[in-house]
Amino acid sequence: MTASLIASGKLLVEHLPWLGIILMAGAAAGLVRLGNRVRAGNCLALAILFMAGLDAVMIAALPVLHLSYGPTLASILFFAAPRLIGSACLMFFWIAPAQRSERWAPRLAAAGLAALVLLNVGWTGLVVDAFYIEPFNLRVTHLELPSPSFVDGHPFRILQISDMHVEYTTPRELSLVERVNRLKPDLIVLTGDYANIDFLRDIQTQKDTRQLLSHLHAPYGVYAVIGSPSVDQPAVIEAVFSGLENVTLLEDEVRPVTWTGGELYLIGITNRGLNRDGSVLTELKRTIPEEAYTVLLYHSPDLISAAVENQIDLYLAGHTHGGQVRVPFYGALITFSAFGKQYEMGRYLVDGTTLYVTRGVGLEGLGLPRIRLLCPPEIVQVELTTK
Repeated sequence: MTASLIASGKLLVEHLPWLGIILMAGAAAGLVRLGNRVRAGNCLALAILFMAGLDAVMIAALPVLHLSYGPTLASILFFAAPRLIGSACLMFFWIAPAQRSERWAPRLAAAGLAALVLLNVGWTGLVVDAFYIEPFNLRVTHLELPSPSFVDGHPFRILQISDMHVEYTTPRELSLVERVNRLKPDLIVLTGDYANIDFLRDIQTQKDTRQLLSHLHAPYGVYAVIGSPSVDQPAVIEAVFSGLENVTLLEDEVRPVTWTGGELYLIGITNRGLNRDGSVLTELKRTIPEEAYTVLLYHSPDLISAAVENQIDLYLAGHTHGGQVRVPFYGALITFSAFGKQYEMGRYLVDGTTLYVTRGVGLEGLGLPRIRLLCPPEIVQVELTTK
């Protein structure tokens, strides 16, 4: 299914430019023609086309400003189509009929014009937020968990970073390093998907990803697991992690972490397939003392059933991006999780196992717009304290 999705995404990017040009030209011509049916409609149509052009300029400027590097024409079409279609519908079904009505014309036409203005101004604001504000508004989520055998007043701090999806170094990556240095965690864990899927073979992307990881340090180490097979491919992992002394890559391994006042066991599992990965978790859990505190690092939340069966204390995952695009009262539109929206983001307590699914840091590729909406990027600091 993943391979099919990748192929579909590449096909879309290859053919969308011509399709996009045709559709946008047709929509623009239709909007101007509709303007003839509305008083001052031609002025309105030109204003709407100007704002659509402004969207296009802002999106096209992203790679020039070194902010993001997705296919610009696909993104322009993605945002221009709703604006043009919505404006045309308002003019045809609301404003034009209202102006032909004698009794209600002034009020209805004024309300229609207000709706048209709100739609277009709001849509421009959405473009600015989705491309320029939210993707770089890195948040820190603090999660406090009671755990046994910890010294009072000295919590052990674990910082989780996931789904970096690095294209090239941008203000987002620089902000990440700054935030990590400011938080001063005891332990850093990385839960997969390091480079963006559209740039896996790009040498500069590999260098930038490696450089970003090289800046991460914590007194009790930095540990990483391999994420989605389609993203964290063997050649990419080799290029990014080989010889990187400050990061330990856990590939189906257990690693004890001991400090004054406590001990925990990290279980790092490579994301390959649920049946196989569940069996690996069971085998690894058998090597750990029964009463030990366990922290599972696995890229997606899909291993939750096996984690519960093996009585894992804390399970840190990513993969869903929190949907990356969320809508009010519903949340994530897409999660790419086997559980759908059940574990889309945040903290879940499942039969004694605490699962945290982070929104992650970066953005999906595959020709998708490099946007976040109602879903800012996130790193998570977990504080383990006494009960």
